[in-house]
Amino acid sequence: LRIPPYVESTDSGIVRYAMIRTSYYKNEIMLVIVTKEAFFQKKDLLVERIKKECPEVTSLIQNVNGQKTNVILGKRFYNLFGPGYIEDCLCGIKFKISAESFYQTNPVMTEILYKTAMDFAELSKNDVVLDAYSGIGTIGLIAAKQVKKVISVELVEEAVKDAIKNAETNHIENFEVYNDDATAFINRMAKAHEHLDVLFMDPPRKGSTEKFISAALFLEPKKIVYVSCNPLTLARDLKLLKKKYEIKKIQPVDEFGRSYHVETVVLLVKK
Repeated sequence: LRIPPYVESTDSGIVRYAMIRTSYYKNEIMLVIVTKEAFFQKKDLLVERIKKECPEVTSLIQNVNGQKTNVILGKRFYNLFGPGYIEDCLCGIKFKISAESFYQTNPVMTEILYKTAMDFAELSKNDVVLDAYSGIGTIGLIAAKQVKKVISVELVEEAVKDAIKNAETNHIENFEVYNDDATAFINRMAKAHEHLDVLFMDPPRKGSTEKFISAALFLEPKKIVYVSCNPLTLARDLKLLKKKYEIKKIQPVDEFGRSYHVETVVLLVKK
């Protein structure tokens, strides 16, 4: 349709990115078209052409990012057709995934990643678990059926909404989810001297924060299972956690085939 691509150097053009999410277990594809402006010529025609020529696309979403930045997504989302999400299944749990929510890119290896985290944790029915940086609740919901209670905390509001829906869909009632910054939340837990048996932490590439780790050291859960996508920030954070914890197991998982990136699962046990 000759809709011009966005050019970062001149801040001109319309189409910035196309983000595609696929469901491994269902025949569903979400297409997110990131544009500089909400309205542009031939937008309606573009939607009709995608519907006609790409019937495998079950949800089409427009994201508007008008900022002069290399950040992919803006804050405005418009659902152009379909339910606005896709559904997938991990470790026997069904998940609804919206455009804004974080979800691992490789579902086959993601199951191995999370099963490794569960094996390391060796959960029991009386455990109280904190799932920090929880996204759509993947780790916490997988753990919930094995423990007394899961507390899930995530900063992105849309991901929290997905987590609530996912708990309802899977009939999981011992799952509490909070829309909050992980560092602020765990520090309030520490000030209240709350009980915690197992801490799962799966922070972004920049890793955790010193304040988060200090609060974790104060709460003294029996075990910490750290899932990391960046070995550099993982090593930095482990140095702080080693004050009270012993590293028992480390398992890299090749989540990102044909790249140098790796996910790593670490089990830390209180000394």
